Amino acid sequence: MKGSCLLFEYLQELIDSSAFSVLARETGYRVLLAGASAFVFSIIFGRWFISWVGSRKLVEQTAKGDSEHLDDLHDHKANTPTMGGVIFIVAAGAATLLWAKLDSRPIMMLLAYTLGFGAIGLADDLIKLGPGKRNGLRGKTKLFFQVLLGISAGCILYWDPLVVHHAGAVDPATALSVPFFKDASFSIGLFYIPLVALVLAGSSNAVNLTDGLDGLAAGISVLTGATFVVVALLAGSEQASGLFRIAHVEGGAETAVFTAALVGGCLGFLWFNCHPAKIFMGDVGSLSLGGALGLVAVLCKQELLMVLVGGVLVAETVSVFLQVTSFKLTGRRIFRCTPLHHHFEFKGWSEARVTLSFWVASALLALASVVSLRL
Repeated sequence: MKGSCLLFEYLQELIDSSAFSVLARETGYRVLLAGASAFVFSIIFGRWFISWVGSRKLVEQTAKGDSEHLDDLHDHKANTPTMGGVIFIVAAGAATLLWAKLDSRPIMMLLAYTLGFGAIGLADDLIKLGPGKRNGLRGKTKLFFQVLLGISAGCILYWDPLVVHHAGAVDPATALSVPFFKDASFSIGLFYIPLVALVLAGSSNAVNLTDGLDGLAAGISVLTGATFVVVALLAGSEQASGLFRIAHVEGGAETAVFTAALVGGCLGFLWFNCHPAKIFMGDVGSLSLGGALGLVAVLCKQELLMVLVGGVLVAETVSVFLQVTSFKLTGRRIFRCTPLHHHFEFKGWSEARVTLSFWVASALLALASVVSLRL
C-alpha cells in the first residue's frame, strides 16, 4: 500500500487493522464506502448549511418575469434558500479525498473541473443575490467560461492522453464508441478537443436547464451518475473491459470512486431537495454537477453514451433550442413553456407527477445504457 495517496492509509497505520488494509486495497469497497460517506457527509453538513444560508437570507427569486403563469405556479417557493449545490460538492470532495488515490490524473481533473464549473455557478448565484440584480451572469459569459474549461480539458487529454486500450481503434485516445455497436469505434483526431468542450459545456447547461422542479435535476443526476459508476468500473478493469469489448482506461477505477461519491452526495442533497424543497441547488450546484458528469463520460471514453443515459437532460435542452428557433423563425411556439418540464406543468400536471415521470424515463434510459454495454 505504500506510495498511494489515500488519506485512509493514515487511519490504517494508526489503527493497524487488516480490515482497513482490505478496504483500502479493493476498489469495490472504496466505491461503496465513498458513496456511503458522501451521503452521510451531505446529510450532516446539509442541515447546518441550510440553516446558515437561511439566516443570511440567501433565498431563491422564483419570480423570473418570463411567464406570469409560471411565476404563479412557483409562487409558493419564494424565499427558499439556494446555493445548495455546495452541500454535495463538499460531501463528494470530502469522500473523494478520503477514499480515492489522489495521485490519479482522473481524480485530479475531476476535482479541479468540478470546482471550476462550480465557480462559474457561484459567481452567477452571488450576482443574482446582489442588490437589484436578478439575472446573474449573461448567458454568453457563462457559456464562454464553460467552453473555455471544456477546451482546456480537451487539450490536456489530447496532448497528454490517458493510457487507453481500444480494439480496432487507430488512435484509442481520441476514439469514439457508439452505443449498441461494438465495432463502430472510430478516431476523430484533433476534433476530439471541441468534442470534449461540447460534452462538458453541454452537460453542464443541460443539468442547469433541468433544475426547475423540486428534486428533478438531482434525481436524474443520481441515476446518470450511478450508471457511470458501473461504466467506470468496467472501463477500469482490463478483464471486464475485454469481456464487454469497451475501452480500457487508465484510472477508470478511481473515476468510479469519485462518481460514487458524487452520487452519494446528491442522494443526501435530495433528502432536502425533494418536494417540498427545503433548499435549491442553484447554479453552483447545477453547473458543477453537469460538468462533472460530462467529464466522467469523457474519462470513461463513453462520450456518446452520455447522450443516451442523459436522454432526459438532452430532451430538456433540445426543447429550449427548438422553442427559441421556432419563435424566431415563425413567431410560433412549439411547447407551452420550456424547458420541457414546464410544458407539462402548463398542461396541468402536478410538480410531483412531472418529477416522478422524468425520473422513470431517466431510469429506463439508464437501464438501456447498461444493456448497450453488453450487446
